[in-house]
Formats: sequence, structure tokens, C-alpha cells
Amino acid sequence: MSVVKELIRTESNGTISFGNYELDVKSKLSDYEHQGDLYKVKTFSEITKLERNGMFVYESVPGTAVTELLQEDGGMTFQVEGPEDAQITVELEEDTEYEISLNDSSIGKMKTNLGGKLSFSVELENADRVSVKIVKL
Repeated sequence: MSVVKELIRTESNGTISFGNYELDVKSKLSDYEHQGDLYKVKTFSEITKLERNGMFVYESVPGTAVTELLQEDGGMTFQVEGPEDAQITVELEEDTEYEISLNDSSIGKMKTNLGGKLSFSVELENADRVSVKIVKL
């Protein structure tokens, strides 16, 4: 397992990685610039949260490490890891249906609420890393 020691970083492929679930104390980093946007990350063992330009992007309970997060108009993709199963919430387009796949296997279709939030669970306890793909239908 590989947490993001610097809390957030830009990868060579243009994606971002963030989160450190090994921390006992909440740590945060604000005003991280990536492709013209400002990101803020809060992370520790109990929660990991990411905001872009002051708007919610990602939250997991308990804390996780996310690698290669890519947000596009049609959804998002990322890899997630952590010491135990996690509840993940992401913000997408409001009142829109998406298909969610974990490790290339569909877990079904879900519709975002009026705030654009979509929540799902990921089994991480017995996995090194889980690939998440969320595609707008």
C-alpha cells in the first residue's frame, strides 16, 4: 500500500493523487494548484476529503489514499486503497445517472441527488487497490 506522504501531488500523466490514511492526526493542505484549479485536501485515519475551488469533490470514511484521479465531463476514474472497507462520496452532475465499476466489474447504475452527490461502498480490507470508474449514462 502506498499513501501519499505529501498529502496531494500531480502525477506524470496529469492526474492527481491524495490522501494518507496512516496519519493519527488530521492534516490538511490548501491552495494546491493543478491545471488552473486550487485543491484542498484533509486526510487522516478517519476521513479523507478533497475540494476543488472550494467545491466538494471526494470524501471517504474512513480515510483512504487515492491515486490517478481524473475528472472528465462524463465522470471520473481513480484508484483507491485503505486498511478497511470505505464509504466513498463523490460530486458529479446533479440528478444524473451513472454506472459505477470497481476493478472493471459493474456494481450497477446510480442516480445523483439534487446536490450531485453519489455514494457507494468499496471493499478494501482484502485488496491492495481498487480501480473505480464512474461513467455518465
